[in-house]
Amino acid sequence: MNGQKRADIKPGLEVDIVLKQDQASGKLTRGIVKDLLTKSPSHPHGIKVRLTSGQVGRVKQVISTNDANE
Repeated sequence: MNGQKRADIKPGLEVDIVLKQDQASGKLTRGIVKDLLTKSPSHPHGIKVRLTSGQVGRVKQVISTNDANE
């Protein structure tokens, strides 16, 4: 999954995000989703999330759905 649909992203998922300061380089940061910050059902650059580490960025790739809280 590419992280552009809000319905695909849930707290507990392991994802790769791009942080605001890394948008130019495209460097990805891996973490676990804590909160969804984008309210619209989709976003062309990825759904904005807050990771459990406190970092905020847009989801570029969903890594694991095994740990998701259903």
